[in-house]
Amino acid sequence: MMRSWPVIAVAALALGALSGVAAYENARPRGADWQEIAWPFPRDGWPAGRAFRCKASSCGEDIEVYVRPKLGFCNCDSGVADDDEVDRVADLDLISARFVPLRAGDAVDVAEMRGRVRAYGLNMPDGTPRAAIGIAASRRCDLLVAAAQGKGEAAGVQRAALAFLDSKEMTNWMIAAMEGR
Repeated sequence: MMRSWPVIAVAALALGALSGVAAYENARPRGADWQEIAWPFPRDGWPAGRAFRCKASSCGEDIEVYVRPKLGFCNCDSGVADDDEVDRVADLDLISARFVPLRAGDAVDVAEMRGRVRAYGLNMPDGTPRAAIGIAASRRCDLLVAAAQGKGEAAGVQRAALAFLDSKEMTNWMIAAMEGR
């Protein structure tokens, strides 16, 4: 019995080390799962933004996020005041003209800016349903908007998109974009 103790100890240490490596690999930053893609929308009155995609294997479902500043486009006094403003400015109409709010929105902080997030149901041009969220956040007279869409539930799209937008790289880019850099 005394001779099997070292074997058991070594096996337990090896199993613990392997578990630690697996946990480390699966805890990588969510931002690493997102790939930048070309801005998929036609030109409009605002500069193109940045677009990103996360595959289901990394995010639980295929999700795309589109984000851009709209400098000089916000009420300087009240910022993003209500859900109607999110409906108007969050670029959901670029994804599909057929979107319907699922519920009232919530206050949200994005890149050190206060705003609102709201969930939507989309009917894509090919007829397939999608879940989406719209985000509008302001700083002084400037607006940052983001829209995200995916095949799953709106809550999952919102969680993944907000976690991605909260990444250091995206926060730094959004702050710089709002300063016109």
